[in-house]
Amino acid sequence: MKKLKKVLMFIFIPIILACLANVILYIIAFITPKVEIKTANSFSLYDANNELFFSGNSNNEWVDIKDISQNLINATISIEDKNFYRHQGFDYLRILKAMYLNIKNKDIVQGASTITQQYARNLYLNFERTWKRKIDEAWLTIELESHYSKDDILEGYLNTINYGHGVYGIANAARYYFDKDAKDLTVAEASMLAGIPNSPANYSPLIDEYSAKKRQKKVLTMMKNNKYISDAEMKLAYDEKLTYIGKKEKYNLSTLMYYQDAVMNEIKNIKSIPNSFLSTGGLKIYTALDLKAQESLETSMQEQMKDVPEAQVASVMMNPKNGEIIALLGGVDYVKSQYNRAVSSKRQVGSTMKPFLYYAALENGFTSSTNFMSAPTTFTFGSDKTYSPKNFSDKYANKEISLAAAIAYSDNIYAVKTHMFLGEDALIDIAKRVGIDEKLDEIPSLPLGTNEINLIDFVGGYGAFANEGYKIEPHLIKKVLDSEGNVLYESNDTNERVLNKSTVFILNELLSNTYSYDFVDYSTPTLMSVAPRLTHKYAVKSGSTDTDYLTIGYNKDVLLGVWYGYDDNRALDTSESKISKQIWANTVETYLSDKDVKWYDIPENVVGVLVNPINGQIAQETDNKKHICYYIKGTEPSSDKPDKILESVIGQ
Repeated sequence: MKKLKKVLMFIFIPIILACLANVILYIIAFITPKVEIKTANSFSLYDANNELFFSGNSNNEWVDIKDISQNLINATISIEDKNFYRHQGFDYLRILKAMYLNIKNKDIVQGASTITQQYARNLYLNFERTWKRKIDEAWLTIELESHYSKDDILEGYLNTINYGHGVYGIANAARYYFDKDAKDLTVAEASMLAGIPNSPANYSPLIDEYSAKKRQKKVLTMMKNNKYISDAEMKLAYDEKLTYIGKKEKYNLSTLMYYQDAVMNEIKNIKSIPNSFLSTGGLKIYTALDLKAQESLETSMQEQMKDVPEAQVASVMMNPKNGEIIALLGGVDYVKSQYNRAVSSKRQVGSTMKPFLYYAALENGFTSSTNFMSAPTTFTFGSDKTYSPKNFSDKYANKEISLAAAIAYSDNIYAVKTHMFLGEDALIDIAKRVGIDEKLDEIPSLPLGTNEINLIDFVGGYGAFANEGYKIEPHLIKKVLDSEGNVLYESNDTNERVLNKSTVFILNELLSNTYSYDFVDYSTPTLMSVAPRLTHKYAVKSGSTDTDYLTIGYNKDVLLGVWYGYDDNRALDTSESKISKQIWANTVETYLSDKDVKWYDIPENVVGVLVNPINGQIAQETDNKKHICYYIKGTEPSSDKPDKILESVIGQ
């Protein structure tokens, strides 16, 4: 008997203490200031013209619970938290059951978050998994239950939950999917919508209707089990043919959500922004978005990719003066794939790495006329290792060519010779200097773009060429205000000069030859396919690997990078190489169509000389090809001063 008493005391005393602690916590929460939930979870995004283009959970879209379909309420409670009206924020029996099932299956197969807990979680800007964050969420759950009725909490939850495709709140979701008010949703429509928030990327009927219907069936089954509907009503709702609208009232660009996601990703990394909406009362986020640029980019992409349905794209369009990202594509269609390739992926950059090498070369004594032999070459490095790069289509001059020609044709042999001659750290130094932070390998193939680099970071590095030598920080957000109008963050556009202006000018001129008819000779410049489309002057470079095609180009007014490829890294057909080039050309030309575009001014210490562009020597009357190339004064070629580099040290 004594043993039994000890066992009972061992069991019940902790339970009694836990209950007492629970009561004390709720009392403390009750006497603390009330959290204002209707404004706490709102955020609004504004474009470069201070026009609102996205509003998440703002008051003007908030609907009272009495104006929400009872079908939607019943469906949500059934699938998310059937004991919602019976617990005080935590469903302890459900927690124990979930723990048992997860331990038994050695995996997380069931969660136990209540609607109140989910609502508390949604009041934060990010979902970092730290103990402090979990404690904060638990305390907020208690505060919500202490200050608000169940209907108030459910109303807040339904007005702020993510229904996919950048649609927050049931009022917006009802309009987006079915073009109707939230109060008019049928059982079939409500059960479909209630299934989405668990995983919008998987359960949106616009993305995967098969998975969405399976999820709907589960919702309907739970509604039946909870006696909200009968067997007959369940079957009728499941069999009902639903018609989806999938459009917003304005700003219906299919790619705009990629920009918004990139903004929200950036704001999480700004230290001056509290991680909880509770601390700000909501946010007003002013961005660099140029809707004309975004529309130009999306339209061009859709035109060029209509015949390659499985391919993907990523693109970043930037103001090179300050690093503001004015347009962005993270994929072909946000409805079909929410993965933001511009923000999250790293891909091989191919020959678009070469301009950083050639800036280093110009900085170390090379000129536009510097010659190397373009012929099959085997390079020896390290401990008798060898490397034998090839030119595209195995096309070689089999003679000495100038740096200008090497850039126009993207000659791989010339690039590797330059890389080995300068030393493998020279290219890396320039890349770091302009802000490319990716770890780069000191290997012979580096100038051919074998390293994987994030597109935003890489295009940002090109910014130093586009703005005549200044390092920029790519960013989408210009300013953030709280609900009271206080400035929480403002971007700093002060840039640091890291490159020589005259050297950058010469490089930019060389990169403008990639679509010049003056260089049509034994080979063709790499961007000749878009030359007829271009009405302005650009510095532009394309690059390719077996799995990636990339085009990056710019002038003083705009900098644009476009990547094309497949998520599964399948090999690309050579015919696909034109797609990223055409997207690039059509976008910049459309965007600049009504702008006064000017090229860079020639620095005082730079001189232009008419040369044979293939060998870089002073042009003769007998030369078929002639082109003005640029040089630092005193380094220009003359008839008695050929510009050659001793090759014996770098190739055989």
